[in-house]
Amino acid sequence: MKNIDISLILSDGKAYEGKAVNVAGWVRTARDSKNMAFLNINDGTSLKHLQIVIDKSKFGEDELSRAAKNGASVSVDGTVVKAMKEGEFEINADKIELLGDCPQDYPLQKKYHSMEFLRTIPQLRVRTNTFNAMLRVRSKLSFAIHRFFQESGFCYIHTPIITGSDCEGAGEIFRVTTNGYENAKLAKDEAEYIANDFFRRKAGLTVSGQLEGEVAAMAMGKIYTFGPTFRAENSNTPRHAAEFWQVEPEVAFAKLPDIIEIAQRMIKYIIKAVIDECPEELAFFEKAFEAGLREKLRKVVDSDFVVLDYAEAIKILEKSGEKFQYPVEWGLDLQSEHERYITEKVFNKPVFVTNYPKKIKSFYMKQNDDGLTVAATDLLVPGVGEIIGCS
Repeated sequence: MKNIDISLILSDGKAYEGKAVNVAGWVRTARDSKNMAFLNINDGTSLKHLQIVIDKSKFGEDELSRAAKNGASVSVDGTVVKAMKEGEFEINADKIELLGDCPQDYPLQKKYHSMEFLRTIPQLRVRTNTFNAMLRVRSKLSFAIHRFFQESGFCYIHTPIITGSDCEGAGEIFRVTTNGYENAKLAKDEAEYIANDFFRRKAGLTVSGQLEGEVAAMAMGKIYTFGPTFRAENSNTPRHAAEFWQVEPEVAFAKLPDIIEIAQRMIKYIIKAVIDECPEELAFFEKAFEAGLREKLRKVVDSDFVVLDYAEAIKILEKSGEKFQYPVEWGLDLQSEHERYITEKVFNKPVFVTNYPKKIKSFYMKQNDDGLTVAATDLLVPGVGEIIGCS
């Protein structure tokens, strides 16, 4: 009998009612009574679990005791029937096969587990609802990003992961070498050490695919990169990660308003995709982590983003009366506290800040006619701060 996804039964149980099916998954919880036993199993295709109803008279005691363990993987043949709860379905088991046993000290039990604890069991944490939902949303987001750029006529470019470029100092580099520590001690100087290395020059993990993307855009017009990025910086903060994925579009012949328009459309497109395609996951996040999350996301989709000149942003902050930790004056970069004040307390919606002073932006950004500012923009959003930097 062909195995079917549990999500199909949960979402369209009526189509399977009365039919014999096979499902497989991992036991999340097990309950026992005198004559009946109940397993909640999950195969990773849904956040919700499917209940397996077991008439104990049909199965041996040893067979049941081994299968009814949290974490064990099982295959179940049975018939789909209506559950007691209106609109839900379950399976009356005819056969249960233990695919993978699980020890009694299996660490994931039916209780709250802190993120600190889950860090200690990376091989199992993906079975939790938190990681299941996060990975499913990331999958949908990634596909939506590709879909947006492909529908907009962009070409997807693969840029090097190992590179000799630090992209104008975009971040601290993780060095890559095949030359061991012992060889470093034997080399008379750094030049000799590098000369004996694999690339015969300094190399590291990429901090950005921007340089290669710009080269490609000068031939193909509209391109985007989407891949892993590495920064050798303290990642034990809410705003930094040593490894992350980022999107870097490059558009030839575009002006700043064109870039702002693309960025706004992209953000709205991918958020709407998650709202439409991940309702269970967003409901879980809202209940477990952030009340009102779905409403906040819908507000972003429905908002007209503000376009605010940097100089005007500085005036707003200076007149705010707020006591900021970092100073506010023309010529200084905006800090997270400034960005959140503008987006949350002033406009309560996403804001593009434009025309930054040239001395706080990269040298390659297009200089404005005033000779003091550049045609660059950052997108700031409530609750986070900067999520996009454009030039």
